[in-house]
Amino acid sequence: MESTSAPSGGSTRREATRQKLYEAAVTLIAEQGFSATTVDEIAERAGVAKGTVYYNFASKSVLFEELLRHGVGLLAASLREATEESARRGGGKVDALDAMIRAGLGFIAGYPAFTQLYVAELWRTNRSWQPTLLVVRQQVNAAVEDVLRAGVESGEFSAEIDVTLTAAALVGMVLVAALDWQSFQPERSLDDVHAALSRLLQGRVSGHV
Repeated sequence: MESTSAPSGGSTRREATRQKLYEAAVTLIAEQGFSATTVDEIAERAGVAKGTVYYNFASKSVLFEELLRHGVGLLAASLREATEESARRGGGKVDALDAMIRAGLGFIAGYPAFTQLYVAELWRTNRSWQPTLLVVRQQVNAAVEDVLRAGVESGEFSAEIDVTLTAAALVGMVLVAALDWQSFQPERSLDDVHAALSRLLQGRVSGHV
């Protein structure tokens, strides 16, 4: 999972190592679960010494917590970038939401293992990183909430919209639809899946039939 911005100076090597550890951890945990995955396996998959894992992360749990922060941070950034690009093209708020849907689908297609882990963890409440998960979840939802609020203020959306719940519903729609696409309908193109969700957005959020 590559960062959207390149590290500079002496942090370059460490960031590259952390990227390797993120990739190894997300793949292994997706394959066999968190409890069954060992630090030794993560180190071996990443091609580093076991001590390197502990040099960068205090424990396996901390590594996973930072993995959540990293991955969701990338997703949130991609959504905001899509919104900004839509605005530069002169699009309205529905266009911004539509651009977010496409960006979200693209991210999930690129990082399916991370998305599976993220969605699975949303349903668990007994993990030590639950507070972190709540924070990073809000990062993603907030990007959508900002667009919805702006749309309400401009009159493009109804003032009756429940911004918080609608944002959560849109994010959930993209996550679930994308995982279904990746798992059960891989023959469909991103354009095809985006078009289907776009029609749903245009008919429901914008208020048109």
